[in-house]
Amino acid sequence: MSADRGCFVDSNIWLYAFIRTSDPDKCDQARHVITGVRNIVVSVQVVNEVSVNLLKKARVAENEIRDIVSAFYHKYRVITLDETVLNNASRLREAHGFSYWDSLIISVALASGVPVLYTEDMQHDRLVEGTLRIVNPFL
Repeated sequence: MSADRGCFVDSNIWLYAFIRTSDPDKCDQARHVITGVRNIVVSVQVVNEVSVNLLKKARVAENEIRDIVSAFYHKYRVITLDETVLNNASRLREAHGFSYWDSLIISVALASGVPVLYTEDMQHDRLVEGTLRIVNPFL
């Protein structure tokens, strides 16, 4: 897997990196994923999921949320959900049986052209559409 071509990092990885949980190994591994790749792609959906979970679970202040949102946009490539992405997500659900939210993540990752999607929530090592490998970095 070419780290030079970048990767998509799902919200669960970001949350492990931001919130030190009862599992410090996952926190360290998530931080390693984020710092180990030059070209990270996320979607607006990921920015939203990270923000709402930091508010609820970590009680992060609004000014910190604004800083985190700004950091996403300044450091990483943030992709919006447009008609093409939404229709491809529907096709992916129909063809592969992905959940609604997972199909949106996969559709954006495919549209971005990255070869790897890091997530804890989907089938590890699954190849989607012959170009996108799903990787659970905690295994």
